[in-house]
Amino acid sequence: MPGNSRRRGATRTSSKKGPNVGTGGQRRQGLEGRGPTPKAQDRVKHKAHKAAARAGARSNARSASARPVHPRRTRTSSEMVAGRNAVVEALRASVPVSTLYVAGRIDSDDRVREVLRIAAERGIPTLETPRGELDRLTDGVVHQGLAAQVPAYTYADPADLHNTAMPGIPLVVALDGITDPRNLGAVIRSLAAFGGHGVVVPERRSVGMTASAWKTSAGAAARLPVAQATNLVRALEDFRRAGFFVIGLDMDADVSLPNLELATEPLVIVIGSEGKGLSRLVRETCDQIVSIPMSGDVESLNAGVAAGVALYEVARRRAQ
Repeated sequence: MPGNSRRRGATRTSSKKGPNVGTGGQRRQGLEGRGPTPKAQDRVKHKAHKAAARAGARSNARSASARPVHPRRTRTSSEMVAGRNAVVEALRASVPVSTLYVAGRIDSDDRVREVLRIAAERGIPTLETPRGELDRLTDGVVHQGLAAQVPAYTYADPADLHNTAMPGIPLVVALDGITDPRNLGAVIRSLAAFGGHGVVVPERRSVGMTASAWKTSAGAAARLPVAQATNLVRALEDFRRAGFFVIGLDMDADVSLPNLELATEPLVIVIGSEGKGLSRLVRETCDQIVSIPMSGDVESLNAGVAAGVALYEVARRRAQ
């Protein structure tokens, strides 16, 4: 009959909708849903998701800022201590030296012989170095043929100076706005000479313990702690609560240095920069502002010299 022919191509195909036999239900699976629509904040490209991500980042930042800060901080790289006095004092104080550099054909003296002896006893690697290379390693500092590479400087916390185990009436110097490392080195050297107990420097916009500071201190930095304060004003307030008097050196003063009656008390001497002097908040935190008498021809002293003069007067009055 027509339409029932077995000739190839003559079979009528079905026009019914739905899967053919043997398809395995592929069409049905293709029509199945993908589940409920995700929430807006779960869709990566949706603005609600981006807003939630920003809020989470702000929350993490607040949590991080609330975490306690470890009381000791270090620089991120090693330092080169240069100069014979600085190197020998660092070794005497058992500062961990990783490498010792000695210029070729160095003129030997007692300090050089002691440095080489200590280095041999402790097994410190010692390299004979051309002077030009030593100049480069020390960044132009006068090294006198000796330099030592030491780990990043570990700063004390200002609270460590509240109850120091060193003998004598506590005496601390705080630097406000000092950026020259040679001034820091000079202050440390004077403080060690007059029986002081430590130095406090701000963490930001301030001098730190560099190779130049080590050199200028003539090794005294190996014996006296340098503390780093996150906020100098708060650190000074903590000293006052610990029983210290805080005095600031400035030309516009309440009293001159020879009339300083607080010299025999636990003391923090604050020294400002040569140009700007004490900052306003630091000045307001001081118990007394003290001036150093000078000739009218001289307007100010640099921080290292001012510290030496003030520390001498304090030591003199304490010895009476």
